[in-house]
Amino acid sequence: MPALTRRRALQGLAAAALPTAFAARAHHGWSSFDLDRPIYLEGKAVSVKWQNPHVELRLERPAALALPADLASRPVPAQTASVDAPALLKKAALPRRKDKVWEIECAPLSRMEAWKVPEIKAGQTLAVLGFTFKDEKGGAILRAEFLWLDGKTYALRSAPA
Repeated sequence: MPALTRRRALQGLAAAALPTAFAARAHHGWSSFDLDRPIYLEGKAVSVKWQNPHVELRLERPAALALPADLASRPVPAQTASVDAPALLKKAALPRRKDKVWEIECAPLSRMEAWKVPEIKAGQTLAVLGFTFKDEKGGAILRAEFLWLDGKTYALRSAPA
């Protein structure tokens, strides 16, 4: 293969790989989050992206937010992942940071469908328990572990058991 043709082929491969590299960098793995400090948030969905790689929404929290008195005793559905839900609910805390709007990362669409989570619409009230970055550094992002919507609880780490 001539050098010019080979260089163009390599440039084409690099250009094709570039968007994937940026997408992989933008997507957060579980290791980015502080799994020892579950955070509770509630509020209204400001906007929702019902898409893959995971459902995303922006949640506007009220100025005064308190942990619900019944949070530690709320029933949660069984899921295939081994998650100690009662321990997470007991350890739940409010965020230390005071951001009014949080980005919530939910499960992939396939898992949302497996749990039969209805499509969340802007303006809906919901609550989530999840994890943010270690020491709450970085953006106001919460990776949802549990979602409370319309009186139902959904576990989002894995498929239903």
